Amino acid sequence: MVGSLTPVDDREARSQAEFLAALDRLDRPCDEHADPTHVTASAIVTGSRGVVLHRHKRMGIWLQPGGHIEPGETPEDAALREVYEETGLALGHPADGPRLVHVDVHAAPKGHTHLDLRFLLEAGDADPSPPAHESQDVRWFSWDEAIAVADPGMSGILRSLYRSH
Repeated sequence: MVGSLTPVDDREARSQAEFLAALDRLDRPCDEHADPTHVTASAIVTGSRGVVLHRHKRMGIWLQPGGHIEPGETPEDAALREVYEETGLALGHPADGPRLVHVDVHAAPKGHTHLDLRFLLEAGDADPSPPAHESQDVRWFSWDEAIAVADPGMSGILRSLYRSH
């Protein structure tokens, strides 16, 4: 799955190589407690209003919703759950099934390294309504705004998706 993606930029190409190397050494790659380096799942949520981003509570930067994979959960299901938990938006994968569109390896809080699988989710036009314990800074951005404020690890895929719309 990861090896079949065509990287959108040099960062994703490096992430892809690092991701595959890590998978070779990790016994339980989706278990956040097994190793500080582990697989996470997130979603690039797009719709007629643009792109949904949230300001990460600990890091203070605009990112796509996502997080850790629960025991027994697939990365695709984790992406759906995380979007709902962080934005209040209940979404589904595209009609033709889950679509992995990007991978990124990055430093995360608590000294962890996340091997992030990023899935495309298409939304209607509902306003996000995150629960009180999540970041309240979550909203729709136009494509240009999202590209301008997004973390550098996400700007390449946003540009690529925007061109394909």
